[in-house]
Amino acid sequence: MTRLKTLVFAVLTLCASPLAAQQVFECDWRARADSIVEPWDENSRSFANGDVRIALLDTIEPAGGAYHFLVLSPPYDEVGGRQCRVLSLDEGLGFAGVDFSTLEASYDPSVGLVFLVDVGLYDGETGTSKPQRLVFTLNQSTGGIGAFWP
Repeated sequence: MTRLKTLVFAVLTLCASPLAAQQVFECDWRARADSIVEPWDENSRSFANGDVRIALLDTIEPAGGAYHFLVLSPPYDEVGGRQCRVLSLDEGLGFAGVDFSTLEASYDPSVGLVFLVDVGLYDGETGTSKPQRLVFTLNQSTGGIGAFWP
């Protein structure tokens, strides 16, 4: 089953289209400790023997895009600290909602860690949130993070 899951993730990654307006930023005001959604143990998970941590952030505003992902991962800096990145839709705009309990992870040697999670995208015309499955990858060697819609 693990091989099948890895194959499915790899195919999704290769066939996916790039996420429109998705950006990865160095940690900034969004990555404050008080932005981590409570309870922390339900909205933060570690992977790769603890080297990688993904946490859900809620910046409160803008209400239609307040959720972001905090990514702590290798590569390490000269004093042993992990890189710190925030995954958002755009600068200052995150997702309208995130179901962190749906976060799944797998490893594909060609791309690194592959994550899948259910998110919501704000629809300004209707004022509602449209559900979407987000796929993002993390290469621990380079620190590269990519995001895609399957």
